[in-house]
Amino acid sequence: METKKPSFETQAIRGQTERSQFSEHSTPLYLTSSFVFDDAEDMRASFAEEKEKNLYSRFSNPNTTEFVNKIVAMEGAEAGYAFATGMAAVFSTFGTLLNAGDHIVSCRSVFGSTHTLFTKYLPKWNIETSYFKVDEVDQIENLIQPNTKILYAESPTNPAVDILDLELLGAIAKKHNLLLVIDNCFATPYLQNPIKYGADVVIHSATKLIDGQGRVLGGVAVGNADLIREIYLFSRNTGPAMSPFNAWVLSKSLETLVIRVEKHCENALKVAEFLEKHDNVNWVKYPFLKNHPQYEVAKKQMKLGGNVVAFEIKGGVEAGINFLNAIKMCSLSANLGDTRTIVTHPASTTHSKLTETDRLEVSITNGLVRVSVGLENSNDILKDLKQALESR
Repeated sequence: METKKPSFETQAIRGQTERSQFSEHSTPLYLTSSFVFDDAEDMRASFAEEKEKNLYSRFSNPNTTEFVNKIVAMEGAEAGYAFATGMAAVFSTFGTLLNAGDHIVSCRSVFGSTHTLFTKYLPKWNIETSYFKVDEVDQIENLIQPNTKILYAESPTNPAVDILDLELLGAIAKKHNLLLVIDNCFATPYLQNPIKYGADVVIHSATKLIDGQGRVLGGVAVGNADLIREIYLFSRNTGPAMSPFNAWVLSKSLETLVIRVEKHCENALKVAEFLEKHDNVNWVKYPFLKNHPQYEVAKKQMKLGGNVVAFEIKGGVEAGINFLNAIKMCSLSANLGDTRTIVTHPASTTHSKLTETDRLEVSITNGLVRVSVGLENSNDILKDLKQALESR
């Protein structure tokens, strides 16, 4: 009789490490930097990797192992490694998979720190990046060079929630023998699984929806076992490991991921529909609004639309600043994926150092506002947004 794989929710809740001799129901914290061995032979065999055993918490720890194994199961991956932050996961993935002289093809709409990595730091090792815009995916193959190694994208993108067709990216990567690396942070493993479409490595900033409560930092990369093995070896020597405490918190967070994300998405759709009808709003972008440019692609590859809504307020930068100043309940912060609704005006804050031309290249207009919709009562969220929009 075929054994059916546990459902997503069950894997998130029941994918715990083996119980200790104390038979605890909830996985305990393993706050230890190192582990002991029975004798000299046990120690030798463990370091020789002839047996599977924890050696040092920079390499592995029961808490990080549990967290990683859950994400691996959720994403349909083969292996994974947990990092101190999302950017540690991004840098370590590229640091492992690329050699001097290699080339990246990436969507231009990427997280600001990833853009800085591509344009300021990787060029130090003669690694260059060519960008394509979200609406110019037909140009990807023209950007591929003999030394291109990686095709990279985020979907949905930050902050404009554009959608990339993962199936198309997977086909291009396969055709040209490239590694496809996808940042799946906005979607989480619950809403989208890029490995189904050909991704070799999937990256998350666990700081966002995976934690979901604005408490800890974390990152994770999962994917092909051989590639993850190399990422693990790179990381155990360079030291960006996740702390056991953060891994414990994040593993607990996964137990409520489904119910949290579903409520986030329900609230976000209501916010998007409200903004769509407001006179002080030029346009709204949310993946599951029918007027989203990539609505059909979003419906194909995502279960729901996520928790981030982008909209353009009439009046440009000044109106955006006034809107933030008028907010009463929602939080002003650069984070997202929290239980609390967060509003950000990128042109005057997170992306203010870019020129207006550079901002427009990633769909950031002067009036763009990003809303990370939380878990408050939706009527309270709408009330706050409405009064802020009408306060001018």
